[in-house]
Amino acid sequence: MQRPKSAGLARVFRAFGASSRGFAGAFRGEAAFRQELAVAVVIIPLGLWLGEGGLEKAVLVAPMLLVLIVELVNSAIETVVDRVGTEHHVLSGLAKDLASAAVLASFALLALTWILVLFF
Repeated sequence: MQRPKSAGLARVFRAFGASSRGFAGAFRGEAAFRQELAVAVVIIPLGLWLGEGGLEKAVLVAPMLLVLIVELVNSAIETVVDRVGTEHHVLSGLAKDLASAAVLASFALLALTWILVLFF
C-alpha cells in the first residue's frame, strides 16, 4: 500500500529530509563526492574573493556547484545500476561511463570558466 502524498509545507519538509539523507549518503559512501567537496571548500571562497562584482563571483562559483550536482546524479545512476544487478552488462557499463563523462565535462566547464574569467 502506497502512503498518500503530502502537500504544502509537509511536502517541503519531507523533500528536505530526503535531500539531507542523499547528501549524507553521498558523503558517507562516495569518495569522489568527498574529494570534490574538498575542492569546493577551496574553490568557492576563492571565487568569491577573486570575483569582481556579483556576476563574476557567481560565474566562478556556479561551475563548482555544478560539479557537485553532477557527481550526485552520477552516484545515483551508479547506485541504481548496481541495484538492478551485479552481473556485467554492456548497457550498465555504458550508463556508468556516460555519467562519469558528465562529471568530467562539468570539471572541464569549471576549468574553462576560471581560465576565461581570470585571464581574458
